[in-house]
Amino acid sequence: MSGHSKWSNIKHKKGKADAMRGKIFTKLGKEIAIAAKAGGDPASNSKLADAIAKARSNNMPSDTIQRAIKKGSGEMGGVDYEEIIYEGYAPGGVAVIVTALTENRNRTAGDVRHIFDRNGGSLGVSGAVSWMFDKKGVIIIERNEETDEEELMMSALEAGAEDFVAEEDSFEIITAPENFSEVRRKLEEQGIPMASAEVTMVPQNYVEVADEEDVKKINKMMDMFDDNDDVQDVYHNAELPEGEE
Repeated sequence: MSGHSKWSNIKHKKGKADAMRGKIFTKLGKEIAIAAKAGGDPASNSKLADAIAKARSNNMPSDTIQRAIKKGSGEMGGVDYEEIIYEGYAPGGVAVIVTALTENRNRTAGDVRHIFDRNGGSLGVSGAVSWMFDKKGVIIIERNEETDEEELMMSALEAGAEDFVAEEDSFEIITAPENFSEVRRKLEEQGIPMASAEVTMVPQNYVEVADEEDVKKINKMMDMFDDNDDVQDVYHNAELPEGEE
């Protein structure tokens, strides 16, 4: 694993979340509802437990989480979303993966294509860039004076993590997707606070983007994806200048 820290990205996302909290909660609610279709009890539904943990790391209120669970399990009317994955390129040869939950495939495909085209990118075919990423569980823990690095590392590895990366202001715990739920649960039981906990797509390599115009277009593209109600997550391999991620 590279030592590239996600914490600057997480902080950036959390700052944006403060400005668009309602939209973030709507997207997280969709994710919880989809997971709850397989059962509304997180104790027996690890996918739901993971979605709830992700929502809590974004400060989603408990009653909002419960409503999403009830919608997904059919207690408050059903949901019928389809998950679609789009792949393409942003300026500078940057690989982009977009995941969406939608009840209207044609609308979402048109919106995603428009966002790529509008910002100097291109929508590709399935498999165009996904081979450049690895699916991993990633847990971010903010570093503070009370954190014992060695103790945290041992706890993570004993729980089943495959890698532990210490950064200047955070710790990054990497797991195989199938071990993520168990590692997260064990750290949770130890009372370890998590800034972020999710299964994500981790780039195998990063593309350094130095051209100012390309940086602007990439940031605009990411903002437009964030603003789209159907888009759940966006992954890319851009190494942007400090303060631009």
